[in-house]
Order: sequence, then structure tokens, then C-alpha cells
Amino acid sequence: MNCDRIAGAYRWLEYLSFGRELERRRFRHLPHVADARHALILGGGDGRFLARLMRQNPHARAHYVDSSPRMLSLARSKAGGGRVSYRLWDARVVPLAPESFDLIVTNFFLDCFDQADAGKVVARAARAAGPRARWLVAEFRPVWWAGLFLRGLYLFFRVTTGLKTRRLADHHALLARHGFRLEREERSWFGWLASELWVRDAPG
Repeated sequence: MNCDRIAGAYRWLEYLSFGRELERRRFRHLPHVADARHALILGGGDGRFLARLMRQNPHARAHYVDSSPRMLSLARSKAGGGRVSYRLWDARVVPLAPESFDLIVTNFFLDCFDQADAGKVVARAARAAGPRARWLVAEFRPVWWAGLFLRGLYLFFRVTTGLKTRRLADHHALLARHGFRLEREERSWFGWLASELWVRDAPG
């Protein structure tokens, strides 16, 4: 999946489809990670979340991974480069130092993979997460009434970005498998959109 073709218009396409609700889902649990110092952001898109996180956490550093050069450029223009390392990589194979991050962020990203590839992304990020790390997820959740709309979204991204998957992965099972538990959740749009804060309990 490569979002270069739609990167410049992505924000406005999002606003046209969902208003500001996807932004609200991304930002909802930011106050609960105000002490984070080493963040890994996977598939962060055009950098709106990154810029907000860097303003809120003035002493934090971030590792920003995306497979779209244009999205990385947009993110850099919003958040700068002083405390952010931008990496053009596939999140399934990006090299990451073990236990080096206290915050992982996957906002509207795990829905871009089938269950097997989402498992690879989660496993790689989990190995890079510290023993008390937190994980922010903003994501679509399966609800019966949104099936047609979701199929339309997947079709659009398949045509414009080469997206392969056609259904939502179960990220709850994947995060739980790696020792994370859901601490906070808020839903909107009749349960379709979710903001989640997961935490990894210290061993022992």
C-alpha cells in the first residue's frame, strides 16, 4: 500500500467522509500519555497526530514509520525534524531495537492488513515496546450496519493505493497475545469508530 497518489488530498477526503471525527478518535487518549518519552508511530499518515503529540510532549522523541514518501514529507512539514526520526519502511519488516519505546501508536493503520500481516506488525512493534509501554489505537470496529460503507472504503483504497485486504483484522486478539490489556475505550458513530488505550503490565 502506498498513499502517494492521495497524500495531498487525504485530509480533505477524510473531512468530506467523516468530518473531524477521525481526528477526535486519534487525539482522544493523548492526555493519558503526556509523560511518554520514546514513541513509535506506525503508518502515521500526514503528521497531524505527530505534530499534536510533539507539542504535548516537549521532551519526547518519536520514530515515525510510513511506506509513503509523500506522507513522510507532509509529516515532516507539520512536526519538523528536531526530535523525530522519519523512516521510509514497510512496518511488517522495519528494524526496531527491542524494548526501546514507551508508546506505540497505530491509528487507522492495522485495518490496512489482513490478519496474518497485522500479526507481523503487532509482533514487531510489541518486541520494540518496553515492559510498561502503552499503545494507542484509533480504528474501525466491526458493526453490522457499516458493512456496505466499509466495502466502499476498501474499494477506494484498493484502487488508489493498491491496498490488498478487504476486511478488518482483529487487533484485540493480537495485542492481548503480546501482553497488552485494554485500559480505556471510547466509541462513536454508533460503535463503528473506536479510540483505545492499551497498557502492558510490568512482568512479575
